[in-house]
Amino acid sequence: MFLTISTRGTAAHPATDLGFLLHKHPDKAQTFSTSYGTAHVLYPEADAERCTAALLLEVDTVALVRRGRGKGRGGAPDAALAQYVNDRPYAASSLLAVALSAVFSSALRGVCNARPERAAAPLPLRIEVPALPARGGPALVRRLFEPLGWAVTAEPVALDTEFPQWGDSRYVRLVLESEVLTLAEALRHLYVLLPVLDDAKHYWVSSEEVDKLLRAGEGWLPTHPEQKLITSRYLSRRWSLTRQAMERLELVRLAEADDSEVESIDNAVEEETEAEEKPAPLAVLRREAILAALRASGAARVLDLGCGQGQLVQELLRDVRFTEVVGVDVSVRALTIASRRLKLDRMGERQASRVQLLQGSLAYTDKRLKDYDAAVLSEVIEHLDLPRLPALEYAVFGHARPRTVLVTTPNVEYNVRWETLPAGHVRHGDHRFEWTREEFRAWARTVAERHGYEVGFTPVGPDDPEVGPPTQMAVFHRHDDTQKEAKAA
Repeated sequence: MFLTISTRGTAAHPATDLGFLLHKHPDKAQTFSTSYGTAHVLYPEADAERCTAALLLEVDTVALVRRGRGKGRGGAPDAALAQYVNDRPYAASSLLAVALSAVFSSALRGVCNARPERAAAPLPLRIEVPALPARGGPALVRRLFEPLGWAVTAEPVALDTEFPQWGDSRYVRLVLESEVLTLAEALRHLYVLLPVLDDAKHYWVSSEEVDKLLRAGEGWLPTHPEQKLITSRYLSRRWSLTRQAMERLELVRLAEADDSEVESIDNAVEEETEAEEKPAPLAVLRREAILAALRASGAARVLDLGCGQGQLVQELLRDVRFTEVVGVDVSVRALTIASRRLKLDRMGERQASRVQLLQGSLAYTDKRLKDYDAAVLSEVIEHLDLPRLPALEYAVFGHARPRTVLVTTPNVEYNVRWETLPAGHVRHGDHRFEWTREEFRAWARTVAERHGYEVGFTPVGPDDPEVGPPTQMAVFHRHDDTQKEAKAA
């Protein structure tokens, strides 16, 4: 199993700087032990103009078979027929990716104290892999590497040169060339895509592999056109791990689109709240008011937008009149807690067919949310910055356009009744604003007029004669449905 990494140099920046970047001296042949054999690093050529580093991995086939045995262990797929005679010692695979990570760990992270400016700069690189399993052929190889800035040569290897009529094997000779990538970026591409092309891993794939994938894929995987295929194959097609990785990649994409940090988006639920909590009395009253309004509207298919930990979704599922319930939240953590609360992994088939949990941002239009009877925004709008509120308005009222929309939000006038709440403070640290009753009604009427809805208002909780209720709810009905109801009456 073999690959080479070559670069060119100048008098000012000799090619032998590659030795500093790889942390391996060009004048020495070095040997390293790995889990599946012995790795050798040597330099077939090393001068100021051109330098080539070679990584040779000698696979211990006996160790490979032994590690592939036992319950839950992932062995080579070819080993089922021939445990000791297969392509593992010769063809680049996940074994070579593991060796890359072990032997060139500092280079993979872009760390080089001796030449930090070289580590951060693009290099003229040429990488050759003589035998690479490519399930998908040369076309897939190009689809994976070309979007990353590589010029790709993927030559199919014939099954037997003496019998060309037999056609090509599943192996290619791979040559990658680039002038725009750093060495660390190149190594990370290989670390992920070698096992993806082989479509097999030779060790047990656990949840730790998700973290490895996201670390190595930082900066390129969230925008790669073959992101789903890469993620699925890298995680050995394990559905639960693939879904987890895709959700985290979607968060990265949303953060980049928003020019913000992932942590600032995925903050709807703090870590310490993951434990099951007894709902506050006001939270119970709020859910009861929402359920009553939904039943009165005759809705059967309901969206809970900003579903959080899934308390409302759970209540909706207890009522058989709600035939489809969809919870949507931008926070992966919140959706994970909601899934546990609902016991989705143990839910019966009929009940499971009624519920979905989706990750998404309410600041963007989403065709998955169209054509529903009702949507609920319970204690959601106050978590948005005011300049982002028009985007949510259009996504819900202008694009999704459910027949009924329920919006609840705190009544800031009632805050004076909370003895433990300091004057001038909002109820939650993440609230960007809290409105008076008049401010909320003015906003709701404007939204209704702009998007073709009628709106009414309902107090939630004790309605104080001086400051009103603790929570205020607006109930929107789409004009066309209001007119139909009037004609029917």
